[in-house]
Amino acid sequence: MANLARLPRSNPPFPAPERSVAPTDLDPDWTEWLLTARRSADAAAEVHARWRDRLTRSGLGGAAVRDKGHADFVSKVDLEAEEAALAVIRERHPTHRILAEESSDSGDSGSGCGGGGSAEAPTRTPLWIVDPLDGTTNFLHGHPMFCASVGLVVDGRPEVGAVTAVATGERWWAAPGHGAYRNDERIRVSGVEELGSALVGTGFPFKRLAELPRYLEEFGRVLPECTGVRRGGSAALDLCYLAQGSLDAFWEGHLSSWDIAGGLAILAQAGGCWSRPDGRPLTVADGGPVLAANGPALRAELRERLV
Repeated sequence: MANLARLPRSNPPFPAPERSVAPTDLDPDWTEWLLTARRSADAAAEVHARWRDRLTRSGLGGAAVRDKGHADFVSKVDLEAEEAALAVIRERHPTHRILAEESSDSGDSGSGCGGGGSAEAPTRTPLWIVDPLDGTTNFLHGHPMFCASVGLVVDGRPEVGAVTAVATGERWWAAPGHGAYRNDERIRVSGVEELGSALVGTGFPFKRLAELPRYLEEFGRVLPECTGVRRGGSAALDLCYLAQGSLDAFWEGHLSSWDIAGGLAILAQAGGCWSRPDGRPLTVADGGPVLAANGPALRAELRERLV
């Protein structure tokens, strides 16, 4: 597994954020904001790497500073990673708003399917939405499915995204005019159009166990109709896998804004779309149930199994 803390600076695990793979005549705001998102996600990932080494050496895999509910822990790594990520944003864009899992400056923004539409009045003041550690339980148990996710919402739409997964050595990033990338490779959603040929991602309602019976009914309707269902424990990574074509669709009953902002921005630039399962626009700042797919046809077919 890649480890940011152990690799020499002359051999970074990811391309340096300053390195541009896009044309130089792009909107300078998108270019600068993308650079900020990538630096911010990488700063949080550096904290992941340091703490992962410490947890491995000390055997403190269950250490947490406070309880956040059943099956959801907040460890020191959450707080330190958030501080590192927000420091980058505040230094580069002191007037921008921030909404983060552990703390927030302000924020009310949203988006609909495929980056279009909003259920509430948007504002053009950029809003950064940060998840310093998506997949906290995975991290504490040594499971590689965890990451840092940074998204930028502008005028009600998630436009810029960066997701860094230190355990697997992967970085995803996207912005208007740049497209979507995994490390240095351009990514695009799959071309699967029928549910019968699709691999579908999902998430369990572990924070809302009262919804488990309904979810199991949905699961029972979807599983027999597709090639398989996968649950990784990190919605941000699930959306990145959807963006790169490793998954064809994804649904989950409830997600917070920081779970989805970065991944939805990447998915939009990779050609995907999303909404609520009932077809209504999804407001990013509010979070909620998510139905995402590589395109409208597969999304519509999966929706029929969920409603």
